[in-house]
Amino acid sequence: MPRISLPTLEDMTPAQRAVYDKVVSGPRGSLRGPLRAALHNPELADRWQALGELLRYRTTLAPRLSELAILVTARHCRSPFEWYAHRPEAQKAGVPAAVIDAVLAGSRPEGLRDDEAAAYEYASQLNASNSVSASVHRQAVAQFGERGTVELTALVGYYTMVAMTLNAHEIPMPEGVAPAFRSPQEEELR
Repeated sequence: MPRISLPTLEDMTPAQRAVYDKVVSGPRGSLRGPLRAALHNPELADRWQALGELLRYRTTLAPRLSELAILVTARHCRSPFEWYAHRPEAQKAGVPAAVIDAVLAGSRPEGLRDDEAAAYEYASQLNASNSVSASVHRQAVAQFGERGTVELTALVGYYTMVAMTLNAHEIPMPEGVAPAFRSPQEEELR
């Protein structure tokens, strides 16, 4: 059960419905996850979905690298829903299963390409310490350029916000889907 109500199509205000329509007619194709909570403030939800669409679909980063960074963030933030939503996207984008499994296990994947290693290290350090070392930053700029490094930073920050929203409001997994790991709330109950 979520900690807050999640607006249903029947209960949405005209402003909420306008955001809903924008999201489902765009590349996402459906409204789920944190945007369901953000709809409580339609202006926030609209700006959120626009930023998310930009960071997910319109950066200079290859989708494979974006999805790898999202999975690193989902695992670091212990957000089962974010992991659930992005694992299949990472697979479709070409992230190898062994890499996904290593991230899930909390270990550094082996056999990464140079660009994957740069994205993995950058996302890992940014999540762990809220910054990155000079060498990891140089490696990212060498692989992605300054623009791509700025985009990668924004992507990790955005998906941290997504994870926090999912976790804080306990947005439920779809019925019948088992989480890949425990959320922070489930860890507290242990």
